[in-house]
Order: sequence, then C-alpha cells, then structure tokens
Amino acid sequence: MVLQRIFRAVIIGPPGSGKGTVSGRISKSFGLKHISSGDILRANINAKTELGLLLKSSIDRGQLVPDHVMSRLILTDLRAIEQSSWLLDGFPRTVTQADSLDQVYSVDTVINLNVPFHTIKERLTSRWTHLPSGRVYNIDFNPPKVPGRDDVTGEPLVQRDDDTPDTVTRRLKAYETQTEPVLEYYRSKGVLETFSGTETNKIWPHVETFLHKKLSVLNHSVA
Repeated sequence: MVLQRIFRAVIIGPPGSGKGTVSGRISKSFGLKHISSGDILRANINAKTELGLLLKSSIDRGQLVPDHVMSRLILTDLRAIEQSSWLLDGFPRTVTQADSLDQVYSVDTVINLNVPFHTIKERLTSRWTHLPSGRVYNIDFNPPKVPGRDDVTGEPLVQRDDDTPDTVTRRLKAYETQTEPVLEYYRSKGVLETFSGTETNKIWPHVETFLHKKLSVLNHSVA
C-alpha cells in the first residue's frame, strides 16, 4: 500500500512477544521505518556519545535509564526522519515518555501484542543471543544453522541472564507494572489496538488487515 500521508505508529509488547518479527513485517509490508529503542541505545553506547555515556552509567549501576534521557535520545532520532512514516518499538515505556512523544508527534495507532506470559516464558528460556549484534535465536522455532553459533559470524551464542526462568518471571511482572499505565494512556486517546494470541504467525494476519484498513481510511481522508 502506498502511503499518501505521514503515518506514525507505536508497537508495544512484553519481551518475547514477537514484537521484533511483527515490526519487521510491518516495515516491509507498509514501508514504515522501524525505529528500535534497543538499537538506538546500543549505537549511542558503542559510539560513546554524550547520551551514550549517560545511558551506560545508568545501565552499569543496574538502574533504569531516566525518562528525560530516553525521551531526548529517541526524539533526536525521530527529528532526523521528520518526513518519514515510522514504527516505534521499545518506546515509550512509561507515561512520562508517552507524554514527551505526544508533545512533539501525533501517534496514529498503537499496536499492543497481548501474548500469555506462560507462552513467553517457554519462548524466552529457549532463547540464545549473539551479544555483539543483538541477533536472537530460539531453539524451538528459529534455531541457528549450527547449534550454539551465530549464522553470520560463526561466533558463540550465549543465554543471557535475562532469559533464565527466574529473571523472565521478574521481567514480565516489571513489564506489566510499568506498561499497563502506558496502555491505559493510549486507550484513553482511542488509538490502542490489541492483538491477542500465542503464535506470531497467527497474530500477524490480523495486524496486517487492521493496518490496511487504517491506512485506507487515512489515505481516503487525504485524497
């Protein structure tokens, strides 16, 4: 579908909900630029930018990155693609961040992936990561070509501390506490659309159909 106006979307979902896969498909099918807060964080830390150093000191101390730092970081990147349609992934994570975004950009839709926590626990504890690139494999449905090795570099994969069962439980509880107010924020604005299921391949057609309809309406209003 050809976009006739700038379209801005946010995708929200717990770790392991298939957000990365769905984001990639949205980006490919609808031509939205996929803006991942995780990628931006890594790039700034690796480049040792002023914000990157601030981020690293927070992360090294085991603290959450302050809202104002996160907002500044993401908004700086968004300003660089002002005339493009985008899909924002991993931000906002708090109502304060959502408010910062809202003051600068109007979000057309927020896609919420609602996947049962027990499904996510099974997925995440089967997850192995190539740390330098952030590439993630799952031994159940997306295994590496060579067991224990990254497909691109051949370097060893590791199971992050984040993906152990106890940590996964803690992360999901923290996500729920932190994100529910953000979902409520967007629900009250009438832009939240929730997609529930246990398999990304079954959730995706519903997301795709919704976006086709949404963009048809928006394009029609421009024409």
